[in-house]
Amino acid sequence: MKTYTQQFWFITGSQHLYGPEALEQVKKNSQVVTDGIASSPHLPAELIFKGLVTTPAEIKAVMTAASADPNCAGIITWCHTFSPSKMWINGINALNKPWLHLHTQFNREIPAATIDMDFMNLNQAAHGDREHGFIATRMGKARKIVVGHWDSEHVKSQIGAWMRSAVGAMVSRNLSVVRIGDNMREVAVTEGDKVEAQIKLGWAVNTQGIGDVVAMMATVTEADIDAKMADYQTKYTLATENLAHVRHQAHLQLAMEKLFKQEGAMAFSTNFQDLHGVDQLPGLASQDLMAQGYGFAGEGDWKTAAMTHIMKEMAKGLPKGTSFMEDYTYHFEEGNDLILGSHMLEICPTIADKKAEIQVHPLGIGGKNDPARLVFPAKAGEAIVVTLVDMGARLRMIVNDITCVTPPHMPNLPVASALWKPAPNLQVSAHAWMLAGGAHHSVLSYDLTAEHMRDWAEIMDIEFVHINADTTVNGIKQELFFADVAWRLK
Repeated sequence: MKTYTQQFWFITGSQHLYGPEALEQVKKNSQVVTDGIASSPHLPAELIFKGLVTTPAEIKAVMTAASADPNCAGIITWCHTFSPSKMWINGINALNKPWLHLHTQFNREIPAATIDMDFMNLNQAAHGDREHGFIATRMGKARKIVVGHWDSEHVKSQIGAWMRSAVGAMVSRNLSVVRIGDNMREVAVTEGDKVEAQIKLGWAVNTQGIGDVVAMMATVTEADIDAKMADYQTKYTLATENLAHVRHQAHLQLAMEKLFKQEGAMAFSTNFQDLHGVDQLPGLASQDLMAQGYGFAGEGDWKTAAMTHIMKEMAKGLPKGTSFMEDYTYHFEEGNDLILGSHMLEICPTIADKKAEIQVHPLGIGGKNDPARLVFPAKAGEAIVVTLVDMGARLRMIVNDITCVTPPHMPNLPVASALWKPAPNLQVSAHAWMLAGGAHHSVLSYDLTAEHMRDWAEIMDIEFVHINADTTVNGIKQELFFADVAWRLK
C-alpha cells in the first residue's frame, strides 16, 4: 500500500531507426525497469509504465495527457536508445508537471564475453540520455536528474525522495490558507505578497475574522466537546485539573475545523492580538490540528503556515515528525552552542520524544485566560529547519541542517520545546541565516532533508539557500551576491 494516491508516469524514449524487433525489446525492458523501481519500499507513490514514444506526436500526446491528468503528480523519462531531442521539444513545452530524468541502462555491467553491435545499438542510454539532457538544458527546463543503475537502492531512494517533493508541489498548487485575523502589528517578515504567492506557488491566502470562529463556535454541541475531550485523553496525558480551560480549547478546535472544511483550507494562522470573543489563544487546539496534518504558524505568518502543511504532506507516512518552530533563545556554551526553539504554545506533538501532557498555565500576553497547551521536549535526531521569505522581487527558501539533542530538565518552562545544534555551528549558522534574510519562524522536520526542499524549490522555481556543514560566512556572502544578480536578471 503506497502512501500517496497520486501516480507517476514512466516514459521511455527511442526511435524507429532500430526496427520493430528492437523496439519490442525496449518496451519489455522498460516494463521490467518500471516494475523493479515501483516495487521498492522507497517509493511512496505508484509508478506506472506509460509506454514507448518514438515520434514527436507520441511524445506530445503523452506529455499533454500527463499535464491534464489530475492524478499524475509527475513523470520520469529514460532514453533506452538514442531518441533525437528535437522530437521532444513540443512535448516538453506542453508539460506542466514535475519531471525526473533517469539516466540508467537496462544492464548493470558490460557483458564482455558476448557484447556485439546488436547489443550496442539496443543499449544506448549512455549517449541517448545525454541528447535528452541537452534539450532540457537548451530549453531552460527544470528537472531532477538521477544517475545510476535502476536496481540500485540509492537510485530508488532518490526517486522516492523526489516523488515526495513532486507531491508537495501538487499540494502547494491546490492549497488554501485561512488567516484568522491579520499578522502581528509592526512585524516585517510575516508580511508578503499574497497575490505573487498564489501566482508562483498556488496558495489562496484569505482572511477570516475571529468573529467567524466565534460564530462557528455556536454550532458546536456539548456532545461534540465531550467527544473531543475523550480523543485528547486517548492521545495525550491530562496533567491538569482545570478541565474548563481544556474544554474551551476543544470548543475552539471544533469550530476552527468546521471553518476550515467550509473554506477548503489545510493551513491557518492565528494572532494573539486579535482574540475578541474567545477566552484563550488557541494552543492545544492548534497543536492537535497540526498533528492531524494542518499547517499552522503564529502571529498571522501565512507563509510558514503553508509550508508546515506542505512539508507534513511531503513527509506523509514517515515516522519522526514535522512542526512549526521558532528560534527563541541561545545556549552560548563554548564548544556546545545550541538553539532552544519553542513558541508561546503551538509546537506539534508529532516531534515529541514522549507522550505529550495537557497543561494549563498563564500566557503572559494577549490579555486572555490561561490557555491549555501540550507540553513536551522534542526528540533527539538529525533534522532541518526551513523558512520561506519574501524578498520583494522573489521568494527565497532557506534551509539549515541541524542536530536536535535531548534537552536538560526545564521544570519551569510550560511549553513544548526543541534544542538543537545548527550546522556548521551557531555563530556561522545564525550569521548566514540573517544574511539570507531568514525569519524567526520556521518549519522543523526530522523526516525531510535539504534535498527534498531543494527539489521542491526547483519545481516551484524559487530561490534556494542551504546552510550546512560546509557553509562559511564569506562563502554565503558570495553565494547570495551572485544569486541576487542571477535572480534579478531572471
